[in-house]
Amino acid sequence: MSVKATRTGIVLSPDPTRVLFRPFDLGSTTRTLKIIARVNAMSDQEVDQKLNEVIREFGGRHHKLERFLTQRFGQIKAHLLTDEPLSTERQLLLGAYFTMEYSLESAALFNPSMIWHPDQTNVPPGFKRFILSLRATGEGHVSSISFRMGYIDAEGKIVLRKPSRYVTSPETVPNHRFNRMQFERKLYELRLENSIQEKMMIGLGDEFSLAELEAQIKRVSSQYRYNAEYETIASGLIGLAKSNYEIHFDEDQSLDERCIFPSSPNETNGIEDARFVQFTDDDGEVTYYATYTAYNGRVTFPQLLETKDFTHFSVSTLNGAEVSNKGMALFPRKINGKYAMISRQDGENIYLMYSDDLYFWQTKELILKPTYHWEYVQLGNCGSPIETEEGWLVLSHGVGPMRKYAIGAFLLDLNDPSKVIGRTKEPILSPDENEREGYVPNVVYSCGGLINEGELIIPYAMADYASSFATVNVDELLVELTGKKKSELVAEQ
Repeated sequence: MSVKATRTGIVLSPDPTRVLFRPFDLGSTTRTLKIIARVNAMSDQEVDQKLNEVIREFGGRHHKLERFLTQRFGQIKAHLLTDEPLSTERQLLLGAYFTMEYSLESAALFNPSMIWHPDQTNVPPGFKRFILSLRATGEGHVSSISFRMGYIDAEGKIVLRKPSRYVTSPETVPNHRFNRMQFERKLYELRLENSIQEKMMIGLGDEFSLAELEAQIKRVSSQYRYNAEYETIASGLIGLAKSNYEIHFDEDQSLDERCIFPSSPNETNGIEDARFVQFTDDDGEVTYYATYTAYNGRVTFPQLLETKDFTHFSVSTLNGAEVSNKGMALFPRKINGKYAMISRQDGENIYLMYSDDLYFWQTKELILKPTYHWEYVQLGNCGSPIETEEGWLVLSHGVGPMRKYAIGAFLLDLNDPSKVIGRTKEPILSPDENEREGYVPNVVYSCGGLINEGELIIPYAMADYASSFATVNVDELLVELTGKKKSELVAEQ
């Protein structure tokens, strides 16, 4: 009989009251100028009255609202017709007219990924803290990365901490430096390396900033009449630079108040399905990586997020001949001296990838095809491989009749993950009657689980709307995947 997961009954539903502020961009210079003119026509008394009303109504819903309004004024300041100084109050009010609230999870909170919290200090004996990342989806179906925190107690009970009602997106690091050699290698992969690109990068050092790149492009472009090819190359250079960036949050913000919101050209329509993993390098250094899908409304781009403290993050494009499709998941350590990934380039099969460079992936090897009825449409991973004494345990998803998604598992050899030791012939988790209804019916899906005291914890999405948890006894699952008896596994351990 096949192993089945046990549901916990926990339901994590989207909360529309969790809002953050975002720029309100009308997309029209004429309308922008009209609004500025109307605000500047107000008397000082009217400005004070209206600003006080804004602060009373919205100040309690956000951290540091006035700081954001000041920044927003700085972004629209170029539209002012004169250099005449404006009062602080008028600047803040102008900023407010070009700011909006955004309910980041009003539509859905799903596709969770679970990792151990890097800070386990002052945790009671037998308890362990975890971080849950989720895909939060709001107005316009734009997705971002949201966080929750919780712990597992000594009895194995999962307890989620109630999140703060405040949410804030990060600030982009203004002077992020690019490594020229790596940048040019990415240009080559994008087929943007040519004589025009060389001219546009002449004079830049071994490291350079976005501002320095923009200034150099402007100098070169000004020497020529309008040229479509020059404009295309310039756009590609700037787009690549803006897609590789750093962000940071205030350290006094709770983790559940932090939201990674789309900010690069590749991400204009969302950041989807982050698969977090705690990666330990050969020297013991720990970095938290997340592969995710950036979506610009037309094309998906696999990208990489990395952090050591969940306060400072780096975002990088992934490049190479085999970087495509969705669902790349990084192994938690190098294998035989190389980085390794589970992937699905063709939309239906599972591949294994190796690389000497974390940011470039050139080869793949087919290791699993849809074989059982519940996965005939396609296979995919449900997060990074988990190391066990018997092999790499990988949660998978399969799609069957009526586009029904279910979760299974397979086991790969520790030293040679191209060798499949075993796979579940039946799903370990399928949508039940309480989980079938939602934004996308008949779907259960995960972006990564954990093993705790012999139990595999699977955080999973229900119908692309809400999230929950299920558990599976690891030994029972390994018995099914290896064909060994439980007594044999215990003896080996």
